[in-house]
Amino acid sequence: MSKIYSLIILSLLLSLSAQSQVVRGKLLGTWSDSTLVGSDAFDNTYNEIWGIAQAGKEFAILGTTLGTHIIDVTDPTTPTELHIIEGGTTGPEIIHRDYHDHKGYLYAVSDEGSRSTLQIMDLAFLPDSIPVIYDSKEYIRRSHNIFIDTSSSIMYSCISDGDLVDQRALRLFDISDPYQPAIISDFNSIDGFFTSQVHDAYVVQDTAYLNCGPFGFVIADFSNPTSPVSLATLSTFDYPQSGYNHSGWLSEDRKTYYMADENWGMDIKVMDVTQLPDVTVLATIDAGNDNPFSIPHNQIVAGDYLYSSYYYDGLQVWDISDPNAVKRVMHYPTTNIPPRNNYEGAWGVYPFLPSGNILISDMQEGLFVLEPVSETISKTKELSDIQARQWSISPNPSRGQFFIQVENNISDARINLYNATGQLLQVLKAGENHVPKLEAGSYFVKVSDGNISSTKTLMIVK
Repeated sequence: MSKIYSLIILSLLLSLSAQSQVVRGKLLGTWSDSTLVGSDAFDNTYNEIWGIAQAGKEFAILGTTLGTHIIDVTDPTTPTELHIIEGGTTGPEIIHRDYHDHKGYLYAVSDEGSRSTLQIMDLAFLPDSIPVIYDSKEYIRRSHNIFIDTSSSIMYSCISDGDLVDQRALRLFDISDPYQPAIISDFNSIDGFFTSQVHDAYVVQDTAYLNCGPFGFVIADFSNPTSPVSLATLSTFDYPQSGYNHSGWLSEDRKTYYMADENWGMDIKVMDVTQLPDVTVLATIDAGNDNPFSIPHNQIVAGDYLYSSYYYDGLQVWDISDPNAVKRVMHYPTTNIPPRNNYEGAWGVYPFLPSGNILISDMQEGLFVLEPVSETISKTKELSDIQARQWSISPNPSRGQFFIQVENNISDARINLYNATGQLLQVLKAGENHVPKLEAGSYFVKVSDGNISSTKTLMIVK
């Protein structure tokens, strides 16, 4: 009996410890423009975020209903807009823009508007100017997402059409000459799989991971870009929590793919892709709550971390150093809008700047710049180690009455009392005598200040 009881206590301590490691990111700076309008569909002024480094400086690339905004974030505390490149279509009709860069050029598309175009911009002149060297809707008027395979200089355009070409689920472009992008091939299916949508793509060295909306998921070999070969497929019945297969990103060792279905209440899938055509879902991960309107959007892997713009839940970051034991380690709320049956909040994330600073776009709030996750976790751990010694329970063990002392620097701390099974019994106040009616046994007191928390065992003896 005592052994089982000890295991319950150990399990709870581990659970509370794991929760305390999910730290709040440190905000460095923000940018927004109140003169811009929101979209008619979702009232989102802002959409995709990208980032580049040029001439020793760092820049955020932010999409809005107006166009593409180049924002200097070299000093992350004061993001400064330098340039606006208006889209062919502007205003409330626009919901979505997308970006990718390659060999010193930025590629920009939009998913809406009869006058929208593919715009290619020369980054070499930043910060002074950003010339648009190509601006045409002949081959891309609409594209939901683009992704560039840098090994082959091929751009993959998803749900794409133009004035001279019909809509295709996927169209490939040769961009070896950015002044003259050329169509290589287009597809509405690969080996009969998917018929109208490739919503997003991740491509590395000719291997494409295709998120096909309501049709599932495809991995294909594009070594011959005119005749791709299917390597693996998953229909919407082949994996748990399947819905609208939205997007994903491959781990740097190319062994694990992190995939999200854009449906309320569904989790991100952690997928082993080492034994194709078999694809194994190792686990599912979420934003740490059970809200039925929690919904993931875009994912990016950088090093040992997976970053996701998680709509109402803001930025979410997981440690993926062990794909069999993925741990949520950081979050940052970008919106105060209560979760509901809609699409609002964090749209995109970009973690690849040389500084390590994280860029986040919020659909209604604009640009957020956060400190690198490794720095935040390191500083928080040091702070936690200090603060864990700056509060006390006395007497402990107690016969029922006890006093909690918290130092001034965490005087706004929340104090919760739990039983051995993790049930919240009471919210306590610091600096007061407490005489709760407790049976003999072990209890836990958790002190948190919003960023960190620490837990101590309280023994009640009779």
